[in-house]
Amino acid sequence: MPPLKENFQRLRAGGFADWQLSVDGMIDRPASFSLGQLKAYPSRSQITQLACEEGWSYIAEWIGVPLSHILKVVGIQPQARYVVYFSIDPDWWDSIDMAEAMHPQTILAHGLNGDELPVGIGGPLRMRVPRQLGYKNVKFITHLTVTDSLKRFGKGLGSASPESGYAWYAGI
Repeated sequence: MPPLKENFQRLRAGGFADWQLSVDGMIDRPASFSLGQLKAYPSRSQITQLACEEGWSYIAEWIGVPLSHILKVVGIQPQARYVVYFSIDPDWWDSIDMAEAMHPQTILAHGLNGDELPVGIGGPLRMRVPRQLGYKNVKFITHLTVTDSLKRFGKGLGSASPESGYAWYAGI
């Protein structure tokens, strides 16, 4: 379900032309990227399964820019250990360790099955971490923070999911 807040609806009405992904934290070059800029970077296409911890799953072709490419563009610092990612909805956020962030299958997905990523699936931009369960694949991504500690985010458990009783590491 898409966020109903006014800011999201305004961006959606404008075809997401003003959508921005900001990146900050332990990086050399803090930056913001438009959806067009992200789509202009080398993308990858992968057919992978999204598996939900509640028992459902589906297989689709996901298209997006590798997270590792964005991290190289901004220049991650050697002491960085995690990437914390946030949805336009402040209740939706998560994090992964740097090994998962740099994995070639971890992408910022902007496409699905040869088309734009539908809003109902998390469009215009969704974190896609196919080696982990569905809740690690946060929808409507607008912000990344590179950090050496997860203690400064939420209750310090690494994401909103463990704060609700789920595991932080959700590998399949």
